[in-house]
This record gives sequence, structure tokens and C-alpha cells, in this order.
Amino acid sequence: MGTSRWGGEGQRYALTSDEDDSDFWGFAHDAEGFFTPLPEGEDLLRVRLEGCLPQGGLLKSADHVGSRRAVAGNGHLTCLDADGAAMGTYFVGEVTVVDVTPSARGADLVDLTVTLWCEGGLPGAERVWDLVRTGRLNRPGMWHELVPADRHAWLSVALMSRGYRRKGRPDAPAGRVFTLDGRHIVDEDSFYCALGEAVDGPGGYFGWNLDALDDCLRGGWGATTPFTLHWDFSAASRARLTEVVQTADRDVALFDLLLEILGERGARVVLR
Repeated sequence: MGTSRWGGEGQRYALTSDEDDSDFWGFAHDAEGFFTPLPEGEDLLRVRLEGCLPQGGLLKSADHVGSRRAVAGNGHLTCLDADGAAMGTYFVGEVTVVDVTPSARGADLVDLTVTLWCEGGLPGAERVWDLVRTGRLNRPGMWHELVPADRHAWLSVALMSRGYRRKGRPDAPAGRVFTLDGRHIVDEDSFYCALGEAVDGPGGYFGWNLDALDDCLRGGWGATTPFTLHWDFSAASRARLTEVVQTADRDVALFDLLLEILGERGARVVLR
């Protein structure tokens, strides 16, 4: 989605139809409630799109609040950087306008309250997007103090923003040596946070579950096998990654399974 030609000051989100790429729905300065847990007993999120100038199908829906025609349908919510370039996009389903009020963000703008369905907007992700947007996701270890749920949100943004941050940069060539710092690896998610950083720098992505790790090792995600991974403080990691994982033929400790996957795909792991 080429949102950079539409962006403007303070516009952090863009919306488009999922059913018609030419149906641009408009921008919003904020999407309050999007990065929140789904309320208990509810199937849809309630999101306030602040400072919005609705267009296309969203404008038509805003003119029919309270009726079936208020349903805009399925769409995409794209996070924008300060220049209006797309950083990453969420699929949003069943977008329905339920309220329209004048916006304090501009005389020609409105605040739209919509209900929608989305699986990907994890609580804690908004803070990480802000780091990407402002160029402040630039230091190793920024994930170290995150609680477990926020580490998973960190990984979701690392995955979705990867193309934006890498900007076409090729994979590291085969034979490269990477260093994995095991001091802050306390569970599976923290392993992926550390590995993504080792391969691709702060905020880097190299898997967020076992299948994704296997995919990343096949190429196209920052590293080319064969490569060497120096796993520093590996004894501490081994002591923490003791969760038993059921495979097709046996049960195995997570630490050992990670070593197997890495080795099978051409990564030589040196435990230090």
C-alpha cells in the first residue's frame, strides 16, 4: 500500500478496504482501543479513530450509523511513520461505524467510533510501533525488561515491521558468525527476541515460534545458512528453557529442541 503519498502531519494510521485496493478509507491520528484486550464476553473491539477524514466506503458507512449500511466491511489498518510511509499492516474485519463526533484535532475532522475484529493488535504493541516510528528502536536489549505478554507483542511488531526496517537489505552471506546473548533468555519468546537481535540488530526478527524459526532458517529472513551461532551464557539458558515439548516421536526439552532445529537447518551452534 503506497500510503506515503497521502500522509500528513500527525497521521499515524491509514485505512483501506480489503475487498478493493482502490477504496481508500482515510487517515486517523490515533486508534484508541485498538491495542487492547478484547473485553470479556465480546467478539469485537471498540476503536475510536481520532482526527479522521473518512473517504470511500468508510465515509458511506459513517453516513448510515445505526443501519446495516454502517458496515464498511473488511479492511486494513496500516501503521505509518512520520513521513506517511507504511510500517506494517493489520487485517481488520467487520468494520462498522457506530458513532461520529466532531474532532478536537481539526475543524474538518471527525472522531469515528467503530467496532471491528482483529487478532493481531496485541496489547503492548503500540509502544513498540512508536519506537519504530520515531527511530528510537536503535539499542540492543530494549526488550530485556518487558513482561512476558509484552515480549510477545514486541515480536509481533518485529515481524510486521521487518520489511520497513530492512528496506530491501539482503540477507547476511553464508559463513557469518552471530553472537546470541543468553543472559536474558528466560523463556521461548525471549529466545526469539535475543535471536532476532543477534541476526538483525535491535528489533530484529528471526522467528516467534518453532515453525517460524524453521522458516527463517530456510533463507530470506536476514541470515543465510550455513552460519555459526555463538550462544554465550548458554548454561543459564539451558537451565531456564526446560519446558517439555511434544514432538511427533518423543518429548524433548525446549533448549535441546532449539539446538536440533538450528543444527538441522545448517546453523552451527557453539555453546559458550
